[in-house]
Order: sequence, then C-alpha cells, then structure tokens
Amino acid sequence: MAKKSLWLLFVLLALLVLFFLSLTANKKVPEIRVTSITGEAFQLYQVKNNFTIINFWATDCPGCIKEMPGLATTYNQFRGQGLEIIAVSMSYDPPNHVLNFTQKNKIPFPVVLDIDGQIAQSFENIRLTPTSILIDKNGKIIDKVIGELDFNKLNALLKKHLDS
Repeated sequence: MAKKSLWLLFVLLALLVLFFLSLTANKKVPEIRVTSITGEAFQLYQVKNNFTIINFWATDCPGCIKEMPGLATTYNQFRGQGLEIIAVSMSYDPPNHVLNFTQKNKIPFPVVLDIDGQIAQSFENIRLTPTSILIDKNGKIIDKVIGELDFNKLNALLKKHLDS
C-alpha cells in the first residue's frame, strides 16, 4: 500500500513539474499592433530586432521611475546592435502623466499607452510594475522579470544574445 501511494505521489509530482515547465517554456510574442505616444504605429515585436525588452511601467511606480534611467542607458548602449525597448504604460496611468514623464526624462525608446489594458492582458494579464518581458531574436519570450531589472545580468544576457 505504501509503495502504491509513493508511486502515485511521484507520478503526480512529475505531472506538476511538466505542467509548470510548459507554462514557462519559450512562448511566442503576441502579435499586437500599437501606436507610440509620438504617433508611430508598429508591431510590438518586430523580427528585424535581435532582442526586445517590453517594459510595463507606471509613472506612480517608484521602482519604474528608478529603473527608467538604466533602461535608457542600456538602450543607448545596445540599440546599434539590434536592441529594441518598448515601454508600455499601464492602463490606469493618465496619458498626460506619461507624456510629461517621457518628455522630462528624454526617454529614447518608444512609449506606448495601454489605454484599455489589452497589451497587459495579452502577456498573461500583467498587473505588477515594473515587469519586463525579454524576447530573443527568434521572437520567443525567454524571461519575465517582475520588479526592477538587474542591469549587470541584463547586460551580460544582451552581450550573449546580440553577439550570437
């Protein structure tokens, strides 16, 4: 009886592990057409890029505000090698706050308003900020970082992906 219970427990654990691995397996980026606050229309992920970071943020989020200069520096350092960063403001963030913040801080990459929350919904209903989606050159999501990015780790990852 104990062997049967132990075997059943092992099978259930194996199924749970497989289930969670399938959830975190490389997923393709949803095909979403967006418009930046400057009026530029584009696909959220474009194959021409080697690596894309989609950063969900808000102007009332201290971690987001702290992280934004690091994102700008990273973008300026790696954009010539194919890095794209797209900042997506959360649906509750007033558009005028987003526009003022991006102008005041001279954000060098596209910023998109997620007015109806559909972009966040498309990425498994993102609610916490900052959240960054890291997408490799094949269009696969390789990581989802909730909270501030570790720029040392990010730069190492970018060097690996952009050099290959």
